[in-house]
Amino acid sequence: LVYLLERSRRSIVDRTAVQTQPASYGRLFGVGAQSAKRSFARVVAEFVPEAWANNAKTETALVQAGYDSTTAPLTYAAIRVAMLVGIPVLVLLLAPKQTFARLVMYVASAAIVAALLPAWYLVRAVRVRQETIRRSLPDTLDLLVVCIEAGISLDAAILRVARELGSVHPELAGELVIVNRKTNAGMSREDALRGLWTRTGVHEIRTLVSHIIQGEKWGTSSGRVLRVYSETLRRLRRQAAEKKAATLPVKMLLPLGLFIFPSIFIVILGPVAMNVMKLF
Repeated sequence: LVYLLERSRRSIVDRTAVQTQPASYGRLFGVGAQSAKRSFARVVAEFVPEAWANNAKTETALVQAGYDSTTAPLTYAAIRVAMLVGIPVLVLLLAPKQTFARLVMYVASAAIVAALLPAWYLVRAVRVRQETIRRSLPDTLDLLVVCIEAGISLDAAILRVARELGSVHPELAGELVIVNRKTNAGMSREDALRGLWTRTGVHEIRTLVSHIIQGEKWGTSSGRVLRVYSETLRRLRRQAAEKKAATLPVKMLLPLGLFIFPSIFIVILGPVAMNVMKLF
């Protein structure tokens, strides 16, 4: 239990960019585990291309996908290398060896899939997490408005909303906790809020952060800004749903033409065609 608590605490400290290390940490666990971890990471880094392990674009995508640990880029690069080597070798061992050309085609196809699969998964993870955060924004803003209009400061309201939404919207709640811990660590509120957009990549959060910062500079009430933007988000969600509903008939043309209409023609015209064949 002590180990898990200390590990959770260290993870929170790393995520808030505070690099202080208490003296009790070395006495409790020793430096052997940390040195072993660093040596293992160093060994893995020797087999990983530098362009994959230290890519700023990939690191940003990993953070936006929710993998924000310090070893996430190295782990992602190691997985890419392992898949790029392991999957073609596995296909080479298991594929039927009928002809050499077909075997080369199988291995080449496996190599292409192994090269594209991690990148596709990362892009999909980023998109799914951003959509999850986007859907949880209106409820979060409503609770923030309630807390601020009740007389709570913005920082305390962010922490309270993060605690209340931890079980319902864990993604956005975790990001709000990080914002609160950054402000408590001495970072300015403006930089902490801008970091929230950087970590998520959601356009709505960027607009929200801009409104909050601009409202604080001009002395506008934060509760009024959040209330107006919450209503705007709900209206945008309703318009997006109406847009998807309007494009539904066009998207249904292809399955109708390929699957439904031929079945209907067979059911309706099949007996007629059989009777005509009997007559001739």
